[in-house]
Amino acid sequence: LKFIFGPCAIPALDLVDQRSVTQVRSPSGRTLYQVLGSSGKLYTCYSSCHFCTCPAFGFSVLQKNESLLCKHILAVYLSQAMGACQELSVSEEQLTNILLAEEEDEG
Repeated sequence: LKFIFGPCAIPALDLVDQRSVTQVRSPSGRTLYQVLGSSGKLYTCYSSCHFCTCPAFGFSVLQKNESLLCKHILAVYLSQAMGACQELSVSEEQLTNILLAEEEDEG
């Protein structure tokens, strides 16, 4: 994995081992992932569009184009493949509030 994904492979595996990835699903089927980062901050990841709210994703992936993903996105993909995601069912309103909270953090 380290050969393919580079330096984020080992930290991503650590996140999977710590069961830091939670799949958040609403009744309509909308899904996002929340990953508790090593710093203790919660990041929101969207596997459907390959996006994470962490600063490393914004810098290394979007601005510098140095990497394809961050450790949080890789942890989501690995957790999905291994069946290691925690699951959380929320209402549509709760999911909307999660999304709005992320927008406020960015703005």
